[in-house]
Amino acid sequence: MKLIPALAAPANTLICGASQGIGLALCQSLLAHPDVERVYAVARHASSSAELEALAQEHGQRLLRFDCDARDEQALAQLAREVGASCQHLHLVISTLGILQQDGARAEKSLTQLDLSGLQATFATNAFAPVLLLKHLLPMLRKQAATFVALSARVGSIDDNQLGGWYSYRASKAALNQLLRTASIELRRINPASTVLLVHPGTTDTQLSRPFQANVPAEQLFTTEFAAQRILGLARQHGPEQSGSFWAWDGKPISW
Repeated sequence: MKLIPALAAPANTLICGASQGIGLALCQSLLAHPDVERVYAVARHASSSAELEALAQEHGQRLLRFDCDARDEQALAQLAREVGASCQHLHLVISTLGILQQDGARAEKSLTQLDLSGLQATFATNAFAPVLLLKHLLPMLRKQAATFVALSARVGSIDDNQLGGWYSYRASKAALNQLLRTASIELRRINPASTVLLVHPGTTDTQLSRPFQANVPAEQLFTTEFAAQRILGLARQHGPEQSGSFWAWDGKPISW
């Protein structure tokens, strides 16, 4: 089964946010996939990650690690140069970047908890970093089948917002959706074989969700391995005709 639609050669793939959680599980799944030639694993501390080191020992040059803080545009430009030195085309790029309550971000419950620094921190990681990653990798997405996936969240849906709260997180994911919806239109003109997808992976047992898992039923709390398989399944099932769309882990579309 092909990794993505219209794939005609072994795939070069890149995971941003690769050192833990869903990103690490995606690296593991891709390295086990027969279509995958190479995985570029990108994280702030990719070179010192024990988990990525173990994968590198097992898979050799099929896994290449790159240290990059995706909130730093100069670092993204350098990443693109380094990846481009060994790769002319990326077939699948997945951004797992996202914060809720770390690095200055806060899960605000009321207007009184909002502050500029928290908003800026949340938007920098959740909205700006993924679209700037796409910008800098664009030269490697121009010529063949190419899919760019970013992890969004159902709470980023304006139509679905009935509970309020989580101001920064909701707004940053809504901004991500609009940025990548817009990018999908431009990318379609550049490369008609391109696909851009926004994916809600469900509530997954990661560092991001752990402070909020108390009221999540066990059957609705997913492992990172399950989330990775569902994300790859969505990438496999959706091609250029669905570019710029927003999907849940179970294959159902999410309204904006």
